[in-house]
Amino acid sequence: MRTHKCGEINTQQLDQTVTICGWVHRRRDHGGVIFIDLRDRAGLVQVVFDPDVPEMFAVAEHVRSEYVLQITGVVRPRPEGTINKNMHSGEIEILAKGIEVLNESETPPFPIESDIEVNEELRLRYRYLDLRKVAMQEKMRVRRDVTRVLRNYLDDNDFFEIETPYLTKATPEGARDYIVPSRTHENSFFALPQSPQLYKQMLMIAGFDRYYQVVRCFRDEDLRADRQPEFTQLDIETSFMTENQIMSIMEEMIRQLFAKVINVELDAVFPRMTYAESMSRFGVDRPDLRIPLELVDIGDDMKHVDFKVFSAPANDEKGRVVAMRVPNGGELLSRKDIDDLTKFVSIYGAKGLAYIKVNDLNAGIEGLQSPIVKFAPADVWASVLAKTNAQNGDLIFFGADKSNVVNEAMGALRIKLGHDLNLIQGDWKPVWVIDFPMFDWDDKAGRFTAIHHPFTAPSCSVEKLKANPGAALSQAYDLVLNGTEVGGGSIRINRSAMQQTVFEILGIGEEEAREKFGFLLDALKFGAPPHGGLAFGLDRLVMLMTNSTSIRDVIAFPKTQSAACPLVSAPAVVTDEQLKELGIRLIKPAGKEKV
Repeated sequence: MRTHKCGEINTQQLDQTVTICGWVHRRRDHGGVIFIDLRDRAGLVQVVFDPDVPEMFAVAEHVRSEYVLQITGVVRPRPEGTINKNMHSGEIEILAKGIEVLNESETPPFPIESDIEVNEELRLRYRYLDLRKVAMQEKMRVRRDVTRVLRNYLDDNDFFEIETPYLTKATPEGARDYIVPSRTHENSFFALPQSPQLYKQMLMIAGFDRYYQVVRCFRDEDLRADRQPEFTQLDIETSFMTENQIMSIMEEMIRQLFAKVINVELDAVFPRMTYAESMSRFGVDRPDLRIPLELVDIGDDMKHVDFKVFSAPANDEKGRVVAMRVPNGGELLSRKDIDDLTKFVSIYGAKGLAYIKVNDLNAGIEGLQSPIVKFAPADVWASVLAKTNAQNGDLIFFGADKSNVVNEAMGALRIKLGHDLNLIQGDWKPVWVIDFPMFDWDDKAGRFTAIHHPFTAPSCSVEKLKANPGAALSQAYDLVLNGTEVGGGSIRINRSAMQQTVFEILGIGEEEAREKFGFLLDALKFGAPPHGGLAFGLDRLVMLMTNSTSIRDVIAFPKTQSAACPLVSAPAVVTDEQLKELGIRLIKPAGKEKV
């Protein structure tokens, strides 16, 4: 039906007769001459309709936005002064010789040709129209190129692409499973995989050595801008490679990805930072290194001051007191700004936001402006100023509470100030975060939980792990880019004794372990090689590479924040006959009865 794509035509086709097909992006009538910008996946091209051919001109007059057309015409140079250098086809236009309306279109519920902000629910309800937008098609192109480059790199490095099952068994991986009832196995259920974790470990035990898969994963959890109930990850597993070797080969893959897809040269070597250092300096385990602000511990300075707000957490082993210097913050932030920031940190559990404005360092304590200055002697504030490297005009914020509250509140404040005050330095700052703790203590449940997952190998022996599980570090590693975790993995446990020990520490008894993971424990007995791997969030990578604010903008058919699909109205009820076949009777979930 066509000889060329719209966006591919340029000066190489001058004087040629071409046939193109596409959608009407924009129609303009200029004093008896009609211009139509026709659009397809490759881009736009301008078509000119001359009134000298009345029948063809009459058809063009009745064309509207999003009509589907087939046009035949001659490629010619654009007149002087009308060249559009922002378009691949901007130096030429097509003088129409024939037109056929392949299909008409009703007026779309939102304009396709403009960047007007549109309600997301409406965009998703008419996603097939939203995807016609040039910006959305460009994001889908980047996504296609990302998967292509990743696959090519892994193929070149002797990785083996293998598919793993979608219908599997429920396993604890930190989120709720999506459960699928089985018609053929009465009262039994499959689960959709949160990841192919155990299958890829089985592939290493099977001797495949290097595996990868671009795979869909499913997690029934509360959603955020960077989460979806179904998402795509690049899943990778290797045998006979150390933690450092895995990170090195993956680092090179990401470097090549950015260079080939968006022409960005990342650092020759990605820095590495321990979990402890990241939490200490930035309050989070996914630091955005583009922001120069850092948290400084001042607990030792505050242990003996009269100000209980500081001294109490300073003397609490689970407490923390930190300071964060904002260069020129005294000039950049008004009192109203500080009040707004105080409300902001309260979202994270902070009871307040103390601050000091540094007016004159040479004046000592008299050069500091704040209601809290009077609560500590001059030598304490001198120490704080020295530790934070404060300068005249700076503003110092303080966080004092339980460590988790301080880390969350001050970590979030650091990010907010970095963006609000335009403190971002550089475009791309990757970092590996390593040496995560093996476990986290859950006060409510009264037991340990796995920081990553229960198949992560510790850095110590079975004996040391049993003796002090709270102090054990894991052989885990996360790749963080501009404050977003884009990949995470670990060396896996490959010995039965260690795996059983980890299960015991997590409160998974022998009977439960056998019921849920018997196949894994059995497999580990048959010569399981040392192995490890990681998974990259493909949606997150593409989100960052296209400068999008949500992964929903880089997924063709995403779900809403409530895990629904407005396009097809899913989830939906099923018939009584279907439920009867499955042996299922519906009841209201606890707490949702009518009052």
